[in-house]
Amino acid sequence: MGDHEARGDDFEKKAEKKLSGWGLFGSKYEDAADLFDKAANSFKLAKNWSRAASVYIKIANCHLKGDSKHEAASAYVEAANCYKKFSPQEAAQTLNQAVNLFLEIGRLNMAARYSKDIGEIYQQEQDLEKATDYLERAADLFDSEGQSSQSNTIKQKVAEIAAQLEQYPKATEIFEAIARQSINNNLLKYGVRGILLNAGICQLCRGDPVAITNSLERYQEIDPTFSGTREYKLLADLAASMDEGDVAKFTDAIKEFDSMTRLDPWKTTLLLRAKNELKKKEDDEDDLT
Repeated sequence: MGDHEARGDDFEKKAEKKLSGWGLFGSKYEDAADLFDKAANSFKLAKNWSRAASVYIKIANCHLKGDSKHEAASAYVEAANCYKKFSPQEAAQTLNQAVNLFLEIGRLNMAARYSKDIGEIYQQEQDLEKATDYLERAADLFDSEGQSSQSNTIKQKVAEIAAQLEQYPKATEIFEAIARQSINNNLLKYGVRGILLNAGICQLCRGDPVAITNSLERYQEIDPTFSGTREYKLLADLAASMDEGDVAKFTDAIKEFDSMTRLDPWKTTLLLRAKNELKKKEDDEDDLT
């Protein structure tokens, strides 16, 4: 470890000396960047992520001085990978600098990829508003590059976050739009029933049985095979139990579905919210009698 760190120090000093010395404008920065790169690799081997990150920022600055924006953006990405080890916030900020450069040089696919990374960092940090902003940006960029499959995957994340934030109309709208888009794609149409189930669960959280029933009719129009699926049956049973104010029936419908197809944590959380709302209504009605 000590040897690697010492070598990193040595390369960094040589790079700084190269920058402060005389040299042809372009080659001076290129030579310094090469030496900084060796320093960064040494610091990575020493697992000194903070030093490695700061050196990658210096590499990015060298490339910007030489107007090599692609190389500068790549250096910011390397810096962000080091920051991820100890400071997710700094990782996100540095990746954002990379994204801006990739946008400047028209590398939209790279900008989309790293916008998605930033969104996922903020999601892990539970900063869901910022996560949504960057994920929506990534989805738009993938769309503009004609990568609808990548875009839809990210839009689903955006919808899931919206539901977490109790923005149920927004979440429902996104899920339904993805389902409509996917139904005509041979590769994606088999996932439509799961997407419609997600949309229906968001409707359940709004606690309006009439809206849920109307949604089921709409989902049948999107996918004519939907009414024959277990997903449809679950939503119909849950809507009926909500209409009847029957918590036990609501719970049994979930248990029956879960015994065949395991519900993921996101669905479980939302269904629990819907159940608690139903229970509250039942308790309120008991108080009145």
